[in-house]
Amino acid sequence: MPIVISRALIATGAAAAGLALLGTGTAAAHVEVSSPGAQQGDDAVLTFRVPDESETASTTTLSITLPDADEAMTQPLPGWAAKLDKNAKNEYTTVTWTADPGNAGITPGQFQLFSVLVAPLPKQDRATFPAVQTYSDGKVVTWNEAPGPDGKEPENPVPTLTLAAAGSDDQPTASSSSTSDADDTARWLGGIGLVLGALGAAMGIGALVRSRQS
Repeated sequence: MPIVISRALIATGAAAAGLALLGTGTAAAHVEVSSPGAQQGDDAVLTFRVPDESETASTTTLSITLPDADEAMTQPLPGWAAKLDKNAKNEYTTVTWTADPGNAGITPGQFQLFSVLVAPLPKQDRATFPAVQTYSDGKVVTWNEAPGPDGKEPENPVPTLTLAAAGSDDQPTASSSSTSDADDTARWLGGIGLVLGALGAAMGIGALVRSRQS
C-alpha cells in the first residue's frame, strides 16, 4: 500500500520546528561591561559592548560613569571621539564617546565595542558603570537599574563587573545578563538543530514518497 503524505503535512511539521526555534527567544540586548582577570584595586581595560536597539535610529553617543579613577586612558576608535571628565579631586568620573561628523554611529542591528583603561578599580566585590546611550533621533536610554529584591533583571540593567580579590586567580564575570545570553545562545543553537533536522526529515520523506509513487 503506497504511503501518501501531503505537502501540507510536511510544511506543517517544518513550520512547527520553526515556531519552536522562534519560541526560544533572545534576551534583550543591553550595554554590558567585561574585563577578564579584573581584580579589586588593580588597573584594568574595561570593554563595553553597546548594541543599537532602535529599528530606525543610530547610536551616536555613549557616556559611562567611572568609579572615580586616578588614571584613565581611552583606546583609539576610528570614527569616534572620546572625552574624559574629572571632578574637583582630579579623579576621572566619566568617559564619553561621540560619533564623528559623517559617521552614522552604531546603526540598527549592529553593536560596537568601546574600551577604556582605568586604575584603580574599586576594592569591592562588584563595580557598576552606569551608562547613557543617545540615539540620532534624540532618544536617550539610561542603563542604571540594579536587580530587584527577587534577583530579576530590570528593564535597563546597569553594566556590572564582578571583581576578584586582589592577588586572586579567580576569573571575574561580566554583566549579570551574560549568563542569560549564553543560555539563549544555547537555545538558539538547539532550535537551529531542530529546524535542520525537520528539514532533513521532510526531504527524506519527500524522496520516499517520490520513490513509492514511481
